[in-house]
Amino acid sequence: MEEKKRLNLKELKAVEIGKRVLIEEKNAIQDLISALDDSFNKAVELMLNAQGKVIVTGMGKSGHIGQKIAATLASTGTPSFFLHPAEAIHGDLGMISKGDVILAISNSGETPELLAIIPTIKRWGYKVISITNNPNSSLAKESDVHLFLNVKKEACPLNLAPTSSSTSTLALGDALAVALLELRGFTAEDFARFHPGGSLGKKLMRVYEIMHTGDELPIVKPDTPLKETVVVMSEKGFGASLVVNGDNNLVGIITDGDLRRFIKKGGSIDKSRTDDAMTENPKKITKEILVVEALEIMEKFNITVLPVVEEGKPIGLVHMHDILKSGVI
Repeated sequence: MEEKKRLNLKELKAVEIGKRVLIEEKNAIQDLISALDDSFNKAVELMLNAQGKVIVTGMGKSGHIGQKIAATLASTGTPSFFLHPAEAIHGDLGMISKGDVILAISNSGETPELLAIIPTIKRWGYKVISITNNPNSSLAKESDVHLFLNVKKEACPLNLAPTSSSTSTLALGDALAVALLELRGFTAEDFARFHPGGSLGKKLMRVYEIMHTGDELPIVKPDTPLKETVVVMSEKGFGASLVVNGDNNLVGIITDGDLRRFIKKGGSIDKSRTDDAMTENPKKITKEILVVEALEIMEKFNITVLPVVEEGKPIGLVHMHDILKSGVI
């Protein structure tokens, strides 16, 4: 048996091939952009006004892309799931319910498994949106709305393996999802609600979710003897204490660092008041800002604690340790 020749790095030319593929797929998306027309508006309108879910279906590579599109829709505010057409023929059509809209994907538009279920779906009165590369295909003609991929050729040199077509389909699915997201007014809070356990959701965590409140807060007055403030700081365990006036408005903060600098300058803990050593007008935040934004403030000003205020009054406190434990970094 003839042994295969082993190619060295210079002979591989893999980078050139990779660049050619990426350029061809980029061109395919450019062609898709030029083909986008009012059908896209109609598809978005059907999905936006659906009383139920968007059911995505497709076979083979189109099915794999369809699963990703369904997941993206579901995570951005459009209820959706993927339905395998071969399983649908054998009973899973029962998963479709009143108010659902079908998004059927087939590059050729002639996929037998899809064509087998579309007549039943249409007979039941469901709206069908299709994505194909053939506007004259059976699937395109059976659809209420057809989205044309306009792919001239695959990036595969044999023009056989789904490459440019699958990339364009995925990009078109993203375009649908983002259009729906914006038109629904989907917010960062909504996104975090759908991603409570993921790193994306954690990056959207708000300060109020991790801040210390109530009796946990170390609070003293400006005229509190400094030695008593040291006791409060020690008992609460934050290495700091918030300083409020008679109206409970935040006027300062005193930290371990403030104490060290005060003593270094010759100050006496036993004979001084809190306002002798505190930092006036400290950096502060509101409970609604992102935890990552609070972290940026801490890093910028080289501090480890931040008071959380509302109408000038302290309602919480965030320590660097809280941010580290939250998992946002």
